[in-house]
Amino acid sequence: MLMRTDPFRELDRLAQQLTGVTGTWSRPSAMPMDAYREGEEYVIALDLPGVAKDAIDIDVERNMLTVRAERRPAAKADDVQMELSERPLGVFSRQLVLADTLDTERITADYDAGVLTLRIPIAERAKPRKIAIGGESDHKQISG
Repeated sequence: MLMRTDPFRELDRLAQQLTGVTGTWSRPSAMPMDAYREGEEYVIALDLPGVAKDAIDIDVERNMLTVRAERRPAAKADDVQMELSERPLGVFSRQLVLADTLDTERITADYDAGVLTLRIPIAERAKPRKIAIGGESDHKQISG
């Protein structure tokens, strides 16, 4: 039901880890994700630890779901000297192509403990249904 849009994303993530370069608005970093089906909906869980809720932006255009987030540096007093800084800052983004069988009008989002969880219901038209079989008596003859 989901398609990755960038096959080189893992290579970019590895390069960012090795070089220490953080994401920018023009070249955002990837965010780890899980996607699975739970009953009659798809669930996408994205790791965004340390990101404020108001720094997350979720958009859907047609079948393209885009999640963007920014982890900003913590405000520090003038007399603070950083000894170690390993937590990545900057912009994170993920784009997913959603199947036509998902109901993009009813997506819900929750953010708890640094995990953004999106729930996307399966569209009614995509669910299996029984087709009734009519008999000859169900059809009316039109005589002319």
